[in-house]
Amino acid sequence: MRKKSLPLSDVYRLLEPGPVVLITTADKGRADIMTQSWHTMIDFEPPLIGCVISNRNFSFGPLMKTKECTINIPTVELSSAVAGCGNTSGRDTDKFKRFHLTPVAASRVKAPLIDECYASLECRVIDAKMAGKYNLFILKVLKAWIDPAQKNPKTLHHRGNGKFMVAGKTVTLRSRAK
Repeated sequence: MRKKSLPLSDVYRLLEPGPVVLITTADKGRADIMTQSWHTMIDFEPPLIGCVISNRNFSFGPLMKTKECTINIPTVELSSAVAGCGNTSGRDTDKFKRFHLTPVAASRVKAPLIDECYASLECRVIDAKMAGKYNLFILKVLKAWIDPAQKNPKTLHHRGNGKFMVAGKTVTLRSRAK
């Protein structure tokens, strides 16, 4: 066999769940941004998303309290801001100002959208029963926004230890799903 043993602590690198996103929360008039890469679709209509946010992250508290957030999907052009938001704590930094991102009022939640991202989802927490033990939140998407001018956005995908992959060539395979 050509394979070699992989440390269990590196398994997460194999199961990259989707594009890196910027999650915003807002509490007491103060908005924050966190970089996040551990999320997955759970259902399609209505869209439900499983989202892991560590209780060590500043955004955990506001999300638990307000039960609202936005998920913003950046492109590779925002990679510097994505990394900066991921390496900076919202406890002592206004990430919108520091990384030159524009907050835009959402229509269904108090957390702002990020104007520079090609897509944004307004979400409400519908289940936080596993947040205390596993940091897992179930979010329901209430409203979705997309920039129609961006036809093939190149998104970032986390590979672990500061390494990212950029979405590339699209292939079409036969599928019964829409």
